[in-house]
Amino acid sequence: MTDSGPAPLPASDRPDIAARLRDALLAASFTADGLLDLLGAPAYAALARSETVPALRATRGDTPLETLVRLFLLQQPVPHARVAAVLPVGEAVEAGWLRRVSGDEVAATVDVRPYGGPGGEDWFIVSDLGCAVGGAGGIGQRDEGVVLGVGGASTTLAGITVRTPVAAALDLGTGSGIQALHAAQHATRVTATDLNPRALHITALTLALSGAPAADLREGSLFEPVRDDETFDLIVSNPPFVISPRARLTYRDGGMGGDDLCRSLVQEAGERLNEGGFAQFLANWQHVAGEDWQDRLRSWVPRGCDAWIVQREVQDVTQYAELWLRDAGDHRGDPAEYQARYDAWLDEFEARKVRAVGFGWITLRRTGSAEPVVTVEEWPHPVEQPLGETIRAHFERLDYLREHDDAALLDSRFKLVPEVVQEQVGLPGAEDPEHVVLRQHRGMRRATKVDTVGAGFAGVCDGTLSAGRILDAIAQLVGEDPVVLRDRTPAQIRLLVEQGFLEPAG
Repeated sequence: MTDSGPAPLPASDRPDIAARLRDALLAASFTADGLLDLLGAPAYAALARSETVPALRATRGDTPLETLVRLFLLQQPVPHARVAAVLPVGEAVEAGWLRRVSGDEVAATVDVRPYGGPGGEDWFIVSDLGCAVGGAGGIGQRDEGVVLGVGGASTTLAGITVRTPVAAALDLGTGSGIQALHAAQHATRVTATDLNPRALHITALTLALSGAPAADLREGSLFEPVRDDETFDLIVSNPPFVISPRARLTYRDGGMGGDDLCRSLVQEAGERLNEGGFAQFLANWQHVAGEDWQDRLRSWVPRGCDAWIVQREVQDVTQYAELWLRDAGDHRGDPAEYQARYDAWLDEFEARKVRAVGFGWITLRRTGSAEPVVTVEEWPHPVEQPLGETIRAHFERLDYLREHDDAALLDSRFKLVPEVVQEQVGLPGAEDPEHVVLRQHRGMRRATKVDTVGAGFAGVCDGTLSAGRILDAIAQLVGEDPVVLRDRTPAQIRLLVEQGFLEPAG
């Protein structure tokens, strides 16, 4: 990258050349699996850390795959003759995918990174040179308008997105186009927006090179490019959520004060959703002195929407500032300038009385219920991705619990979800455990304490007996009044259903 701005991009109106390039890349096994086989796990993992030496050592041969890795991932000039044996060089140069450099060599104009789709698809994510996360140029300093490739945030959002067939999907702040690419597999129509016209251009390249249908690409911030009468069944966004003193880097800084960008995005999404539609975002939010962070987030949820908000991580303001200063490469520059920028972050947080910053997921679902359910929780523990089906099932269970009062709940039959185990915790040799824990090994991998009645109830839930009959049997075994047990247990059953330990039978 140079001070004159990002480099020219390949033509986005040549789908014929993109298709021929795709065929050539696949023929050479330039895929996620092919890279792992060629590089080996250590060199492959090193690339994700922006370390290229192991990959350079692993590509010293002259096979077609080694040529493509050096060209598109390591961004090394490669002799024309070697590239011509793999790619249609003339067409690629003409369309701007390659450029001629000094001597008889060619170089890539963009980073092209293999990406495996959820169904085993071989896709390719295009980004600016050196801006694929873990790419040859690292993360470091960048021009403001450059477009990054796939990173942990992108794959997290893709993994938590509900994947059901829909008519219309919207990707806000599309970047390199990964969310639009995923949505194109299950949405009849995909609209992708971005404030950066370069991102829209790169999204078109990503879709074309991946063999996906073209999207409706629109320039503008947040919902600005969306018509007033347009609604969607799915809205996804990995927005520029970083809370910073100023909008310095387009790809990450929102340009609004504090966490206002994320708040605006969430609040405006409700009226853009069709009934039953989902809106899913990654976001940062402020922990403000004297204010409950959960209440803050509840205030963001638009009317007419259920919500599930999960805080995955919290950093104090110094950790947060350091993270994003390093992301921009400021720690490698002038120490005085680094200190001044650090001070500016802390001044901003101090003025807003911010003590920490949370990061997590926000899922909205448009509901016709007069009593929407808003769940805000902290869950920093490991989960099993993809989580889209887990999230969809969570909202289905909310519907079920809303429709069943305690009497109806006791008349219902339930099944213990597969791969739930019971743990008994207590002192060695004790006659009874101090407490019993139910633990999931799939999805959110939750653990919850239950009493002996709850553990016994869950253990016999196989879908054959109603909840009420099971409780009557337990009451007889423990010598308790069945009426009292029926009265106090539905709350525990509701929690086990809501958290996904039990599911309605049939």
